[in-house]
Amino acid sequence: MAGRYAEIHRRSLEDPEGFWSEAASAIHWEKRWDRLLDDSRPPFYRWFAGGVLNTCYNCLDRHVAEGRGQQAALIYDSAMTGQTQSFSYTELTDLVARFAGAIAAQGVAKGDRVIIYMPMVPEAAIAMLACARLGAVHSVVFGGFAPAELATRINDAKPKLMISASCGLEPGRVLAYKPLLDQAIELATAKPDRCIILQRPQVKAEMKPGRDLDWQEAVAAAKPAACVPVAATDPLYVLYTSGTTGQPKGVVRDNGGHAVALKWTMKNIYGVEPGEVWWAASDVGWVVGHSYIVYAPLMHGCTSVLFEGKPVGTPDAGTYWRVIQQHKVSALFTAPTAFRAIKRDDPDAKLLRNYDIRSFRTLFLAGERSDPATLEWAEAHLKVPVIDHWWQTETGWPIVADCMGIEPFPVKHGSPTKAVPGWDVRVLDGEGHEVKRGDIGALVCKLPLPPGTFPTLWNAEQRFFDSYLRAYPGFYNTGDAGFIDEEGYVYVMARTDDVINVAGHRLSTGAMEEVLASHPDVAECAVIGAADDLKGQVPLGFLVLKAGVSRDEHKIAEEAVALVRERIGPVAAFRTAAVVKRLPKTRSGKILRGTMQKIADGEEYKTPATIDDPAILPEIGEALRGVGYGKEPDKG
Repeated sequence: MAGRYAEIHRRSLEDPEGFWSEAASAIHWEKRWDRLLDDSRPPFYRWFAGGVLNTCYNCLDRHVAEGRGQQAALIYDSAMTGQTQSFSYTELTDLVARFAGAIAAQGVAKGDRVIIYMPMVPEAAIAMLACARLGAVHSVVFGGFAPAELATRINDAKPKLMISASCGLEPGRVLAYKPLLDQAIELATAKPDRCIILQRPQVKAEMKPGRDLDWQEAVAAAKPAACVPVAATDPLYVLYTSGTTGQPKGVVRDNGGHAVALKWTMKNIYGVEPGEVWWAASDVGWVVGHSYIVYAPLMHGCTSVLFEGKPVGTPDAGTYWRVIQQHKVSALFTAPTAFRAIKRDDPDAKLLRNYDIRSFRTLFLAGERSDPATLEWAEAHLKVPVIDHWWQTETGWPIVADCMGIEPFPVKHGSPTKAVPGWDVRVLDGEGHEVKRGDIGALVCKLPLPPGTFPTLWNAEQRFFDSYLRAYPGFYNTGDAGFIDEEGYVYVMARTDDVINVAGHRLSTGAMEEVLASHPDVAECAVIGAADDLKGQVPLGFLVLKAGVSRDEHKIAEEAVALVRERIGPVAAFRTAAVVKRLPKTRSGKILRGTMQKIADGEEYKTPATIDDPAILPEIGEALRGVGYGKEPDKG
């Protein structure tokens, strides 16, 4: 294994034609490509130009044809209802073909858009794959998203059809989706022709005659649909990510490059073989759900777990261990937030002792920075490699990782390890010059980006250029700040916006969070930069304590401040930390630091559409006033 990474990474950059042609041989093509890389219009590149394939065929029918039909393709595990259900490749192919027929009967054809607004049920994956089968472009919106936000996505995508369910399930509550869907359509200027609604037993949705169809009835009346060949450069899906202007950005994913890259990652990054059980504990509304619940594991012939529940509270902090034991999971991919929640509720991992997780080989964390304290906790208790890796909605698959299928490297806490083959990662200063090893700057990736990344934004090519390519010509600007050490390990410290300027010193809030998280009483934390008349900005810390900690909160806050001053130095000007019950997060687990900063600075703020629980924001305001920051603003 030694030296394989360096050789493969070098080849991927020096001979991309040979490298990606080889990777593409693992995919079934209806027609081979004419040009591997169409570079006729830089910086707008296209991979596998002239190639023809079908993504759904590569995920399902192909495995049935090759004799894998009886293997489980998808395991649905709902901690919310106690229900589990397994679908073989043959069964899932039949269900997808039948539902593709149902949506084709509503006039959906190649190139049409379909918005999917679903909870974590098998039908969500079936709907995505059915769209791919027809060459229709799906846009999955996180179930329960606010009507106004859903309406903006309807207006941008202009869907012919919407697919939803009567409700989603959260710990302690049932969230009716249909009233939200109806409101969104009412608000939208672009109206879908039809809606197909999955009626769940917990809530029966009211149907609108002439527009709404019952899922079961639509399927019962349908004939199975065959796979429709599409161009490799045709869009597979549009996934909206938040934009700084408030107008979401529709990240486009193509069919060909996406299939090639994602299939390649399962073996080479994740070290998983066909037939193994793989679990990405995310949601189909996020990019992780697209890439690693649905498409990559099925293309690779794995069994993919689709989980409806939370890491704690459904019913306790042992839920993940139960799922791993029950389904013999080999590898799990989740967000560090999930493990911080488990660590907070069960600091000594006592519940783990109740389960046999000998099948479990590797834990992968991504979605936000993985603090060393959480990594160390997971390593100590699981006794398996814990691999942090870094990627984005826009990239679709990892930029930096410890490639378990190529050559595992020693883990350095705080780093997701090295650039994945295909990626040329650099660190630039404000003028676009490379900085020396160890210095913080903007993390960028040299163009062209590898296959499977986003070729553009939906109907917004100029915005694509302005948002990602303009700042550093010839490079993709990730929007993240960090550095690369002497051994080539990449450190992602913060969003560029989270590098704060304290009296002329550029400081990473992420580095301070690492120190705070190492305090024995702290379960999770966040640091923001608050406005300061003298220094421009000063850091403010927020601490969530572990379950069962009963020490004086002021004393813990003082100790945390002292730790930062000791390890980062007085230059950090870190003097204030507030203990809070919880941190405001998106439903995918990202901490809403920007909103917290607005509250601290006494600015008006709009409650983000992606927030998990809006009631947390007033709690943050109260905590900030307790340490001399913020005021009661009028919320916009």
